[in-house]
Amino acid sequence: MSFAHLLPPSWKTQVTAWLEEDTPSLDYGGFVVGEAEKTAFLLGKGKSPAILAGVPFVDEIFQQLSCRVEWHMQEGETFEPIKRVATVTGKARHLLLGERIALNLLARCSGIATKSRRFKDIARSNGYKGIIAGTRKTTPGFRLVEKYGMIVGGIDAHRHDLSSMIMLKDNHIWSCGSITNAISAARSVGGFSLLLDVEVRTEEEANEAIEAGADVVMLDNMEGENLLQTARRLRERWNGKRFLLETSGGIDEGNLRERAVNEIDILSTSA
Repeated sequence: MSFAHLLPPSWKTQVTAWLEEDTPSLDYGGFVVGEAEKTAFLLGKGKSPAILAGVPFVDEIFQQLSCRVEWHMQEGETFEPIKRVATVTGKARHLLLGERIALNLLARCSGIATKSRRFKDIARSNGYKGIIAGTRKTTPGFRLVEKYGMIVGGIDAHRHDLSSMIMLKDNHIWSCGSITNAISAARSVGGFSLLLDVEVRTEEEANEAIEAGADVVMLDNMEGENLLQTARRLRERWNGKRFLLETSGGIDEGNLRERAVNEIDILSTSA
């Protein structure tokens, strides 16, 4: 299976837009180097092992520039720097037109995949069996690449946009007057096919969300013993009712172990 098969039919237009952004008019450097056939080597650099991610995007960048890419490793594999990751062949000015875009993209996507894998490994080493997920806090215009990197790194990408899941946060709830009102309004239009994730700040709010029919209850910014005991009490009180518990807010590699408890189903972070 190839991660590239996840990509939607429209994704190649983003590559075209990146090329247009970087060369909106005249290519002065291209005039200097001309169109002699050249070969360039893509090196995986850095200070620590990394995961290769972003291969289809790089392929398309150079495809649109009539260059050829030969990869020397598979996407999702780990490499030790400095590693010759790929060889790119084409006209000199075309290689340079794609170089910076490809390097920026590959560094960003591989960096996200690498950090995602590291988060997952830390959680699993702590005995955590639940889901490690990202968030919607992505770079505008670059979400597809960043979500792709999370998936290559082995974690859940979480919701991709406002249309793929209903998430009710504090502003939605304040606007509706209560958690119950907000859930009722969301259910009236979201139907059966969309999960409903509700952010709560207290155990009392969590109970209201579960009673009103939330599929996922996000225990926002709860930590340590408070998180653990709240989750246990909710499980005991609502035994037999189907819902997932999520923890989010301020999670990083430093505090991941204390939040990665098996009373929690989903651990989501934008770190």
